[in-house]
Amino acid sequence: MSNLNITIGGVEFKNPVMTASGTFGSGMEYGEFVDLNRLGAVVTKGVANVPWPGNPTPRVTEVYGGMLNAIGLQNPGVDVFIKRDIPFLRQFDTKIIANVCGKSVEDYIEVVEKLSDTDIDMMEINISCPNVKEGAIAFGQKADSVYNITDVLKKHSRKPIIMKLSPNVTDITEMAKASEAAGADAISLINTITGMKIDIERRRFALANKTGGMSGPAIKPIAVRMVYQCARAVNIPIIGMGGIASSEDAIEFLMAGATAVAAGAMNFVNPYLTEELVDGIDRFLDSHNVPSVNDIIGCVD
Repeated sequence: MSNLNITIGGVEFKNPVMTASGTFGSGMEYGEFVDLNRLGAVVTKGVANVPWPGNPTPRVTEVYGGMLNAIGLQNPGVDVFIKRDIPFLRQFDTKIIANVCGKSVEDYIEVVEKLSDTDIDMMEINISCPNVKEGAIAFGQKADSVYNITDVLKKHSRKPIIMKLSPNVTDITEMAKASEAAGADAISLINTITGMKIDIERRRFALANKTGGMSGPAIKPIAVRMVYQCARAVNIPIIGMGGIASSEDAIEFLMAGATAVAAGAMNFVNPYLTEELVDGIDRFLDSHNVPSVNDIIGCVD
């Protein structure tokens, strides 16, 4: 058996396989399918300072090669998360990465400070949330905004910080560089790509929100390219995601420069996927006589 251990932000993981935020809850729904003890980490659904109701329905629709969602980060709020979800996850031998969302810098700070006092391992900051003070432009769409929010949250957090980057920008490497310059311990990418679907029979948008986040296998080549670009632009670890449906997909991300990978939308299709990724990566390393997963990370020029 090969060595699958990796380290991100000073935190050691037993393997590089994680869940993508928003596709796995806090693991409760998948408990009968997946042995959470086998995963490197569970990345939770977004947590805000207060409960968010999310967007009106319909807010999920299937599209060719994936799905569109406009859930709107519905969540019960950080207090419920601390009381209910963290104790559940602490039953298992896996790392806990709490995803944090907010509509203002103050929202983020409140959640980060509360979570700093809990038994989680890291925080992933979702900067695709609309900044209410910037006319609903996402924090992650301007490099100076990325720098500023990363800098502020690093000062308030006593846990390592991962900045989750949006692909809906002109140059994602500029966002990666801004995150690194402000002190981020790692970055994760990509978040969903904005898309739209129209129901031609009803002559209406398929989603009440009109647009939604595209995820699934169709976005994987874009995600791999962006991970590769960011890996060459920064020196902090990258968690790669976007359309991973097989261990071969996961290995592509690792070779492009990701230190870890996160399975997202395809958990809905195959709830056993995360465990299959762990086994598949291990088999690949053994069959190619590679002693450690770190030996293939960023191995392509």
